[in-house]
Amino acid sequence: MAITLEKRQTISLEKTAGSTLRNVRLGLGWDAAKPSGFFGKLLGGGGEEIDLDASCIVADAARNPLDLVWFRQLKSKCGNILHTGDNRTGHGDGDDESIIVNLAGLSPDVNALVFTVNSFTGQSFAKVENAYCRIVDEDTNKELARINLSDQGNHTGLIMAYLKRDANGWTFTAVGSTTRGRTVQDLKSEAAGAIA
Repeated sequence: MAITLEKRQTISLEKTAGSTLRNVRLGLGWDAAKPSGFFGKLLGGGGEEIDLDASCIVADAARNPLDLVWFRQLKSKCGNILHTGDNRTGHGDGDDESIIVNLAGLSPDVNALVFTVNSFTGQSFAKVENAYCRIVDEDTNKELARINLSDQGNHTGLIMAYLKRDANGWTFTAVGSTTRGRTVQDLKSEAAGAIA
């Protein structure tokens, strides 16, 4: 069973998986909030479409950004980080967007991977519900940890979590910091500052 992480909680991925990890997938899922109140229910229960974008900032030990993986660049320069594509609605079950990382193939210069989510259309997270991110062992499809992104509000972005390399392998830390910005480029410096 996967561990549900609270903000600023860190786990060792290798200990959680029970073995050395080679490939992981960060999945992001969300639903559009359903209209509430008498008129919302009268006019139908379907929420509007919400375009959230999962992104990955690749950083070195000094927290300098080395690369970005997002809907405008679906593959890292080294080819070891792959975004599976942009979901512009949040419709459907399961993960709406995923980023797959070949941990074994990453350069030793890569110290951390920061995962963010933002609303490209500028809709606030007040219009989002059931949002989560999860880290999965891509080789076994075992979910290792999950973060429920329950902060609804007027923010348009979240710094979700980061993977960080240490002497014993990779750790995964829940961040959950709200922010503003339509793309990962707007979040780069703030996201780098979230790495502990």
